[in-house]
Amino acid sequence: MSRRTPALIAAAVLLPLALTACSTPEGDEPAGNKAAAKSDGFPYTVINCGVTTTYKAPPKRVVTMNQHVTEIMLELGLTKSLVGTAYLDDKVLPKYAKDYASVPVIAKEYPSYEQVLASNPDFVYGGYSSAFTAGDGRGREAFKKAGIETRLNTESCAKADTPMETLYEEIREVGRTFGVTDRAEAWIKQAKADNAATAKKLKDLKALPVFVYDSGDKTAFTAGGKGIGNELITRAGGTNIFADLDKSFGDASWENVVARKPEAIVIYDYGATTGAQKKKRLLDDPALKDVPAIKNKRFAVMPLSDAVLGVRVPAAVEKLAAQLHPAATTS
Repeated sequence: MSRRTPALIAAAVLLPLALTACSTPEGDEPAGNKAAAKSDGFPYTVINCGVTTTYKAPPKRVVTMNQHVTEIMLELGLTKSLVGTAYLDDKVLPKYAKDYASVPVIAKEYPSYEQVLASNPDFVYGGYSSAFTAGDGRGREAFKKAGIETRLNTESCAKADTPMETLYEEIREVGRTFGVTDRAEAWIKQAKADNAATAKKLKDLKALPVFVYDSGDKTAFTAGGKGIGNELITRAGGTNIFADLDKSFGDASWENVVARKPEAIVIYDYGATTGAQKKKRLLDDPALKDVPAIKNKRFAVMPLSDAVLGVRVPAAVEKLAAQLHPAATTS
C-alpha cells in the first residue's frame, strides 16, 4: 500500500488517545489566536495536533510531505513558498501541474531528515502522521530543535467526527499561518456552496449501501466510520457498510462484506495495483458472487487523493455522487 503501513494504522488508533489538543474549533480559539488582530494578522498562535506555535510572520521556505497538503499550498497560491515536496499518491490535478513542476521533488516517498534539512526550510507540512515518524528521524520535536516549525494535517488528530468542518478549519489555519486569509476564506465559501449544490441534487434519494475497497486479499482494507472518506460516501448519497469501524481505515473480513450486502463498491485507485485490477479481483472472487454490487457490476472509482483531507473533497463528493446516482446528478 501507499502510505498506510501497519505502523501507521496503529498510530491512527492511538493518536486520538495520545493527543488531547488538536485543530482549534472556530468558536474556541486560544487567547493567542484572538490576540492576533493586528492588520497583518501576526503574531498568530495556533494549536495543531497538540503542538502550540506562535508565528511572528509567514513561513518563507516550506517543504511539504504528502500530496494533499502540497495541493493545499498550491490552491492557496503559495507556490513561491515551496522549496521542496515529496510523496505523491497519484498525479496532481492538471490545474496545479505547472506550479508543481516548479517545486523541487526531494524524494519519491518520504525524505530523510537530512534530505529535508538540505532544502533549508523554516516550515515542514505533513499530510499523514507517518510524515513525522520519530523513529525515522523526522519527529516534530527534531525539527523544532533545528529551528523548523511544523504542521500536521488535522485529519490525523481531529477529535470531533465532523470531517468537512475539520477540512474548513485546516484551510483556514493554513491561510492564517501564511497571511492569505482572504484566499482561504474564499475557498471555504466556494466549497460550502459546492457541497450545498450536491446535497440539493441528492435530496430525498435513498442512500445506497457502499463498500470501499482500498486493497487486501486475506482481508479487505476499507474506509471506517471516521475521517473524510466516510463523509464523502454519506454526502454522495451512500451509507458506508463499515461505518462502525471506529477509525478512518481498517481491515474487514470478506464474510462481513458478503453479510452486509453492499449495493455499490467504491474502489480507491492508486499505487502499483490499478483500479481495473482491483475490480477484476473482486469480480473473480467466487466468495463475493452473491454480493448485490458484484451481481450488478456497480462500481465507482476514486483516486486516493480525492479521499483524504484536502482541497479536492468538494469536487470529489460531486464526482462520487455522479457515479452512485447518475440519474439524479445529470438532471
